[in-house]
Amino acid sequence: MAEFRTVKALSVALALVVPIAVGCGKKEDKPARPAAPAAAAPAAATASGATGTASISGKVTFTGTAPKAAAMKMDADPACAKAHTSPVKSEEVVVNADGTLKNVIVYVKSGISGTYPASGSPELDQVDCVYTPHVIAVQAGQSITVHNSDPTLHNVQASPAMNAGFNLAMPPNTPSIQQTFAQAEASPVKFKCQVHPWMTAYVGVFNHPFFAVTDGSGQFSIKNLPAGKYTVGVWHEKYGEKTFDIEVTDGQAATQDVSVGS
Repeated sequence: MAEFRTVKALSVALALVVPIAVGCGKKEDKPARPAAPAAAAPAAATASGATGTASISGKVTFTGTAPKAAAMKMDADPACAKAHTSPVKSEEVVVNADGTLKNVIVYVKSGISGTYPASGSPELDQVDCVYTPHVIAVQAGQSITVHNSDPTLHNVQASPAMNAGFNLAMPPNTPSIQQTFAQAEASPVKFKCQVHPWMTAYVGVFNHPFFAVTDGSGQFSIKNLPAGKYTVGVWHEKYGEKTFDIEVTDGQAATQDVSVGS
């Protein structure tokens, strides 16, 4: 993994990046975060999709032998190294204590019709030189608020397939930024920091609100589904995607556990 060894290297990196935005953060002695600019309201839906009373929930369990998480080498930036008293491990594969898997996107892949207006502003922060959360999912048209909570320069680069890419520099103490993906993406978009190459995050972008991301409990829940037959996608950054088919009726709380791994 490449590293920037000097403060001069950081200055050069800033000069090279095209204006973009992202941030990492430290939890002590931080100035108040500047307010983010107001987000433009999402475009009104031309045909409203139906919501319902069904749900799909379950857990994602890891199978096989979990790979040993590599430590992130942060010595290139003293501000990053100082933020941690012990090594920080990669979040590529995070197996919870109960054997479930974190950072898995579970979403309705097919079976949904209609257009759903986007609302709300999901957040992505850069805290102690790590993206937090590591994986999020949003609806096309939602404005993602990106923060830099760190006392050091960050930048974020993203190269989506269906939307315009961006590469924004975010020095410390600058306002949070807002970024919108107008169209859904077939695969989650990888966010990177060119100043700190160990920093990555993934953002799933969908054209409806029927998705979830597993956390420290490995659980997922997709609510407000109309009755119907669906193909559900289960995506992980290392192990790729698998699917399952399910049918739900009005008011049904369906359950489906999934296994992912090597």
